[in-house]
Amino acid sequence: MTAALRLPVLASPPPARGRPSIRREEVPPEQWTDWRWQLRHRLTCLEDIEPLVQLTPAERAGLRAAPGLFRIGITPYYFSLIDPVHPYCPVRMQVIPVVDETLQAAGEYRDPLGEDSLSPTPGLVHRYPDRVLLLALDRCAIYCRHCNRRRLVGQQSPIAQDSLAAALDYIRAHREIRDVLISGGDPLILSTEKLEWLLQQVRSIPHVDVIRLGTRVPVCLPMRVDQELCRMLRRFHPLYINTHFNHPKELTPEARQACEMLADAGIPLGNQTVLLRRVNSSARTLEALFRGLLRMRVRPYYLFQGDPVFGTDHLRTPVSAGIEIMEQLRGRLTGMAMPQLVLDAPGGAGKIPIGPTYLLTMGTDRVKLRSYDDRIVEYIEPRDRDCTCPYEAVYFAGEGPCI
Repeated sequence: MTAALRLPVLASPPPARGRPSIRREEVPPEQWTDWRWQLRHRLTCLEDIEPLVQLTPAERAGLRAAPGLFRIGITPYYFSLIDPVHPYCPVRMQVIPVVDETLQAAGEYRDPLGEDSLSPTPGLVHRYPDRVLLLALDRCAIYCRHCNRRRLVGQQSPIAQDSLAAALDYIRAHREIRDVLISGGDPLILSTEKLEWLLQQVRSIPHVDVIRLGTRVPVCLPMRVDQELCRMLRRFHPLYINTHFNHPKELTPEARQACEMLADAGIPLGNQTVLLRRVNSSARTLEALFRGLLRMRVRPYYLFQGDPVFGTDHLRTPVSAGIEIMEQLRGRLTGMAMPQLVLDAPGGAGKIPIGPTYLLTMGTDRVKLRSYDDRIVEYIEPRDRDCTCPYEAVYFAGEGPCI
């Protein structure tokens, strides 16, 4: 057996001149566990990061190119998960830019999902008939190198109140909207009071059935999840939260505590992982992630093919790689741990499920399928084919035709 690679331990350099230390062992616990302290002390530039990490030339060039191109922000907590020596640390690769981010590859876009063209009012995206995306703010706790909304986030200017009001008026006027996803930016870095106001406004709309929050806070700022926040959130059920863990290295005791507090508040938790080349692009890594998420009461929900956003070609995987990984995981993992592999189609065409093909042929009386372990099986079709539901006329009487 080949011995594991052991990298040299980097000596701890002194903190950057003029900047207080952000090392966990040097910060009083009452500050470290204060989410506002974490946000105030984010690392945002080359001068902050260089004394603490053995940067590669590509990282140093990326950090120098960042001003005016893309936002950098790393909470001290999330930074503490970085391997300061290994350039392929999966946490490091998600938050420290490289010079390749300045390049635009073929098929990459500033707005890869066509959200701007699907926005009937500022701060709102209406792509699917029954649901909308409400962009509550343009700031995040950290700024991910693979972000598909990097054209918008990190401007440090709050969403105008009149824009939020117009977005809420649009939702009120469109009764087909049943599901509101609040994202941004990250809505959980709003103050509890501001988030409560927004949830009250959405929940007061009679035809909205479900509210969802998209957040990376449990991953990069878990101390934000406290009893006050959970008490407030549980007042707005049915409320769902989707978070964004990409690697098992992020499954820390703090992250677990945050997720369990939210689950104890009755909030179902899902996770949306982005498939990132050389970060998590292996079945072994994703199996560890998905098993760990279930232990934290978080259901793996989506595994996303990377969106073709400007400057992310170096992080995206071929579609075939994701399909192969899912095939390797099928049968090794419980179905509860298997997310759906999807590609969010460029231009606003929506999420398209992709994955291994198990249906081989479909005849008039039988279908032929391939099992996860490559056995060929036949399924005999039933004799009767009429699949109409006669009681629908009774149960849905008076509701009009199905949309």
